[in-house]
Amino acid sequence: AASSALAKQIEQGAPADVFISADNQWMDYLQDRKLVEPASRFVLVRNALVVVAPSTSSLQSLDPGKRDAVLAALGKDGRLAVAETSSVPAGIYAKQALQKLALWDAVSTRLAQGENVRATLEFVARGDTPLGIVYLTDAKAEPRVKVLAVLAPATHEPIVYPAARTTNAADAKLAADLLAFLRGRQAVAIFRTAGFADGR
Repeated sequence: AASSALAKQIEQGAPADVFISADNQWMDYLQDRKLVEPASRFVLVRNALVVVAPSTSSLQSLDPGKRDAVLAALGKDGRLAVAETSSVPAGIYAKQALQKLALWDAVSTRLAQGENVRATLEFVARGDTPLGIVYLTDAKAEPRVKVLAVLAPATHEPIVYPAARTTNAADAKLAADLLAFLRGRQAVAIFRTAGFADGR
């Protein structure tokens, strides 16, 4: 689920020993409510935002800095798939990038907003939308889409995934061991294979 949904579930008492968020905002939200242990918090991995199209699309690349090219790729009635732009991290980052690229005014009424990044990716994979903005790692895991462009890191806040132990962990030692494993060489190698950048 979206980080926002998971954080709200933890706030409402859902059992969780470890929380990994797709942004700092929702980790801060739980930390402010004393629901995660600040001393256990660290940035696990980093990610990138990409523009994707269905694998069957004739497009091979796209310059997201060229407004006319983006609108031409969307076509007359096509929508741009993004995660929900007011609460889901992937959608918030996408909105920041679109605003930085001076595209927001042109596409804000043409969005297909998913409840999370996986739902957003599915819009594009099924061919419901000609373009979408998702995380690089999700795009790499979905053979029905192809990456047309990587959005420059300067267009949005850093995409970081903080991890922390919850204050009501059923087994604090086991949770700490899991977090230690996630910081270790074996886990880091797996994350890199999936397309994530190191958290440090």
